[in-house]
Amino acid sequence: MSVLTDKFSLANGTNIPQVGFGTWQIPGGQTAYDAVANALKTGYRHIDTAKAYANESSVGKAVRDSGLDRSDVFVTTKLPAETKSYQGALADFKTTLKNLDLDYVDLYLIHAPWPWNEIGKDCDAQNLEVWQAMEEIYASGKAKAIGVSNFNVHDLQNILHHAQVAPMVDQIQYYVGYTEPKITKFAQDHDMLVEAYSPLATGDMLNNPAIREMANKYHVSPAQLALRFCLENGVLPLPKATHQDHIEANAQLDFSISAADMVTLNGMADTAANHFHNGTQG
Repeated sequence: MSVLTDKFSLANGTNIPQVGFGTWQIPGGQTAYDAVANALKTGYRHIDTAKAYANESSVGKAVRDSGLDRSDVFVTTKLPAETKSYQGALADFKTTLKNLDLDYVDLYLIHAPWPWNEIGKDCDAQNLEVWQAMEEIYASGKAKAIGVSNFNVHDLQNILHHAQVAPMVDQIQYYVGYTEPKITKFAQDHDMLVEAYSPLATGDMLNNPAIREMANKYHVSPAQLALRFCLENGVLPLPKATHQDHIEANAQLDFSISAADMVTLNGMADTAANHFHNGTQG
């Protein structure tokens, strides 16, 4: 399926498969192992995990057991949001490589600009210290690309004003009606790829009447419409699934949305208004 093998190009020339397989909220152990193994068998070549997900070991084992060349699987993981020191970042990355049992990762992200239990805290100085460690990890070749997650425009500017190597990715909450236009525009204007986590609002948008109506027009599911919407906007979606039918369906995105319908979708109000929103991302 071309949608799984087509790629975006990051600022440093690294190619990244344009649809990722997310593993947030998938428990470590057999569940995560089976989900990733099945995704790879289905044709996904981009797996997204994080130290905070407590499933890195299962993800790494599934990648190693897949029979695929390591160079054919793009692996993303993340530095815990609570780690806000240079030495702490280096130590956590070392642990992550051990957990994954891989020689390198393809993309390493700072998970958030603040600890999860202190959302909104000013960590500008600490983030600069952490970014120095990220640049060192990148220079070592053990991360082929580096970036951030949940960073708003201010957080991105803070890094850019001091960085030797600019972030190549900003992974943010993004779905139809919640596209963070300021962050997205700033990131794309500065040659950062925007990645969409929760592109289906963890399923909460799938019963939206307007989405269902438009999906019917294209003879696709609401989930497929929502994921294709991301791609049409130049954003990389990270759908998560544990059931094989959903894993397969989320990869069936070889259709196009008309320009007029993209205008409609981009102009929609929040399609999952009751879903959790990362307020400090805006």
